[in-house]
Amino acid sequence: MKIKRQKQAKKTISFYKYNFGFREPFQILIDGTFCQAALKNKIQIKEQMPKYLMGEVQLCTTSCALKELETLGKQLYGAKIILQRFQVRKCPHFKEPVSASECLLSMLEETNSHHYFVATQDHTVTTGLKKIPGVPLLYIILNTIVLDKPSQASLDHVQAVQLGELVSPAQQQSIRTLKEEQGIGQKDGERRGKKRKRKQSNPNPLSCLKKKKKGVPTPPLKKTEQEGKRKRSRHKKRKVEAGDGTAAPAAANT
Repeated sequence: MKIKRQKQAKKTISFYKYNFGFREPFQILIDGTFCQAALKNKIQIKEQMPKYLMGEVQLCTTSCALKELETLGKQLYGAKIILQRFQVRKCPHFKEPVSASECLLSMLEETNSHHYFVATQDHTVTTGLKKIPGVPLLYIILNTIVLDKPSQASLDHVQAVQLGELVSPAQQQSIRTLKEEQGIGQKDGERRGKKRKRKQSNPNPLSCLKKKKKGVPTPPLKKTEQEGKRKRSRHKKRKVEAGDGTAAPAAANT
């Protein structure tokens, strides 16, 4: 019987993981009625809950559930002691407390965006939970913790998502993250107000060079002119010397 119950719990948990994005550690909202039933049936919630759900858990409650147990008196003193050991989550009824059933339902809102499991023995709470898709329900029966099968609202929601009529919470979250990365979800004013900072870059070394003037001829070198003159003068001297030599013998003959 225990093995069969564990298999059913594993199947139900995988249903909520795949279709509604539940992840460990599982957050479990507990009220006074569940603690009273655990005390009566000698169930250690902190020890048995992780084993039954096969994963890490965070046991939590609300201030409204604690105050309800305080008003009920000594009959539920033991349940109050157990419930005080769990984390207290903030609820919108800080100034004006309401009943535990009303508080738990308000924590889930319409879509159970925080992925809460709810552990309760209150019939009012269980009736309200079955109308909200994606809320796993835990209760105690025959000295054991039982995870209820998915409600009809959860099954209808999954079927609508598969048919393309709705978008699953996991898909909604992925769409939000993509929009944040691309900046699509921001308002136009916020986009325009933010300016991108330009990186400081070093100047281009080619732009620092002096520009060459176009169309101006380069002057000839002086050395080449002097060398040309010298060559010409040497050539003339040779011709003069040659002329003197021819004239001298002619004079001797006369």
